[in-house]
Amino acid sequence: MFAVDIRRGSPTFGRWTGVELSAENKRQLFIPAGFGHGFCVTSDGAEVEYKCTDVYVADDQHGIIWNDATIGIRWPVASPVLSDQDKGFLH
Repeated sequence: MFAVDIRRGSPTFGRWTGVELSAENKRQLFIPAGFGHGFCVTSDGAEVEYKCTDVYVADDQHGIIWNDATIGIRWPVASPVLSDQDKGFLH
């Protein structure tokens, strides 16, 4: 799971962090408001659950291309399989 600071004016704007989450390590990641996030499944399957701080609004989704060079996230794969929604962020 990855999180990137997208708060304009923040001293850490554009910086990211990544954490491996698994059934074995039982870790969780809290991502505060103002941070983008994404995940990459490297196993045959995964279950991802989100806890939200407000009511989910499906048509209020925004995104960043997964391989944005200015952010430079070091993903564990070179050619991910993207959802249709994530493919839309390519443009």
